[in-house]
Amino acid sequence: MKTKKGFRLRTICSEHIITAEGIENIDFSRIINMNESSAYLWKNIEGKEFTEEQLVSLLTDEYEVDEETARNDVKQLVAKWKEAGIVE
Repeated sequence: MKTKKGFRLRTICSEHIITAEGIENIDFSRIINMNESSAYLWKNIEGKEFTEEQLVSLLTDEYEVDEETARNDVKQLVAKWKEAGIVE
């Protein structure tokens, strides 16, 4: 997987959101709000190829979370990212 070109993480009024850049990405129904951990993951994979396993490793390295919980969280997060159209 890879983050889709034209989407950037921004912090606006203490909220982490993905914003669209460029005319081809102006569809605000696909923009999602990110919590601290999902923003951390996005910052580490933005513009790069990545796997769910890499996301799990990032979570377990940065946060006090067991691998099973991290794996479940990553599966849900990636599904939301795909639904929002911000990864390919």
